[in-house]
Amino acid sequence: MDTNAVRVRNLRKNYGDRAVVDDVSFDIARGETFALLGPNGAGKSTTVEILEGYRRRSGGEVSVLGADPGSGGLDWKARLGIVLQSTAHAGPVTVREMLGQFAGFYPNPRDVDEVIAAVGLQSQAKARVSKLSGGQRRRVDVALGIVGRPEVLFLDEPTTGFDPQARREFWELIGSLKADGTTILLTTHYLDEAAQLADRVAVVAAGRLRAIGPVATIGGAEANLPIVRWIEGGMPRHERTPHPFAFAAARAQRNGVPIDQFEIARPTLEDTYLALVAETETGTGPAAQAPVARSGAVR
Repeated sequence: MDTNAVRVRNLRKNYGDRAVVDDVSFDIARGETFALLGPNGAGKSTTVEILEGYRRRSGGEVSVLGADPGSGGLDWKARLGIVLQSTAHAGPVTVREMLGQFAGFYPNPRDVDEVIAAVGLQSQAKARVSKLSGGQRRRVDVALGIVGRPEVLFLDEPTTGFDPQARREFWELIGSLKADGTTILLTTHYLDEAAQLADRVAVVAAGRLRAIGPVATIGGAEANLPIVRWIEGGMPRHERTPHPFAFAAARAQRNGVPIDQFEIARPTLEDTYLALVAETETGTGPAAQAPVARSGAVR
């Protein structure tokens, strides 16, 4: 059996002369949680829709669970779980009724009441979906995505509308799905969420893959240099350096800034992500021209 649940090679999607996905390649191992990050219009949702079989590609090779999504049949689709950015709920049905109906579409579904509890909707199980709040309806979307016990789960902005407590509970749910061996492809604008959940992340911008790798090393050695932050002349300053303590001491002595006003921090995923996107938008730096991803390209 192939150790990769998802395989993408030289993926392209064109609209006329415009390439919205431009020569993207990556793998996702079975059981891995993989986050695809990028600004609006970067091409990440188009990439995910091609993997789900919703959109045709213009070029390249794609395989999900050993099948081409462009021609996958019902048996293949039953092995997937999909949580779209938004879903229209129609009809006067309750949460339990809707989940019960969807569970009947799959050969080995999860217990409906267990799924309702997993997404925190026990109190709303008998409520009509149309009467739920936006955040509660989003939980229904997640429940529908996991009720079929998918081998690969696509989560497109899954916690939009969740309050902080609900997001933490959702993270626990993802942890339990991962423990069951589910392969998860996540898109999110919450970078702390990606850092918490993902084994690896990939950053796309302007249709191209700019960096890929584990959260701790994404972007390569330069992107992970420590950051020294301080206030000088009333203005915030910062500097990346491999020798942060020596830099802070020398700067403090030269400029008369108290040493305790310096802050030394290791770059977060947000720091690295913003730097990669900024390089792309300004056309400067290695990310702007990168035809292949930095830091751990394709397995």
